[in-house]
Amino acid sequence: MILQRVEQADWLSNAYLVVDEPGGTGMLIDCNGVVEPLLERAEREGTRISHILLTHDHGDHVAGLDEVRKDLGAKVVAHEKTAAALESDVDEIVADGETVTAGGLTAEAIFTPGHAAGHIAFLIDGSDCITGDVLFRGTVGGTMAPGATGFEDLRSSIMDRLLKLPGKTRIHPGHRGPSTVGDEAETNPFVRIWSGAEPEGSDECTVWGRDATLVLWAPDYDGGNKAWVRFADSGEDAIVGGSQVER
Repeated sequence: MILQRVEQADWLSNAYLVVDEPGGTGMLIDCNGVVEPLLERAEREGTRISHILLTHDHGDHVAGLDEVRKDLGAKVVAHEKTAAALESDVDEIVADGETVTAGGLTAEAIFTPGHAAGHIAFLIDGSDCITGDVLFRGTVGGTMAPGATGFEDLRSSIMDRLLKLPGKTRIHPGHRGPSTVGDEAETNPFVRIWSGAEPEGSDECTVWGRDATLVLWAPDYDGGNKAWVRFADSGEDAIVGGSQVER
C-alpha cells in the first residue's frame, strides 16, 4: 500500500491518496482544494482512482470536490448525514462497519460523530486510519462547530472506537502530521484525562460570555491552543478553540 498526503497551506487540512500498488487502483480521501500533486502522481504512475471517500462535510475537506469527481469519473462515498449536508451529490452511502474496496485496497468505515454528525474515519487494510477531524496528533476535534453533535459523542468516538484499534495502527488526521494509536493513548492530553491518567483542571474562564471551568488548556495542531471547558450555566462540556476562551 502507498499513502501520500497533501496539505492546504491556509486551513492545514489534508487530502490523501491511497494506492494498492503503482499503476494499480487508488482512493482519494477528502478534497482540500490542492489535490493536484496527488492526481499528478496517479496519472504519472498509471493509477486509476475509483473512489473519493469523505470523512465529513466541512468546507476545508470538500473543496473542489465536484471538479475532481468530474475529472476522475470516481464515485463519491460518504455517510448518509454527510450526504444530506452537502450540496454535491454522493454516489454511495456507507455506514459503520461497511467497507469500500478498490483493487487490492479495503477501507472500513468507522462512525465517529462529535465534530460532525456524519463523520467517518476510514481504516485502510487494517493498518492505517484516516481519522479526519476527530483525533489529531496531540489534540482532538472541536465540538461547537455547525453540525457538531457534541462532547460526549467525540469522547466516545475517540475512546471507544479509535483507541480500541491496535496500538501500532498509524493515524492520519484531517490536519497536519501522522501519529499512532499507541502514541495518542499515552501522550494526548485529552485522552490522558479521559483515561484517568491526569486530573481535570479547575481554573475559571469565560467562553462567548458564559462562565465556565477550564478543564484542560492544551496545544492545538495550528500552533495555537484548544480548550476543554465546562459551562457553569448548563454543566455542558465542550471542546473549543483557545481564541474563544478568556482567562
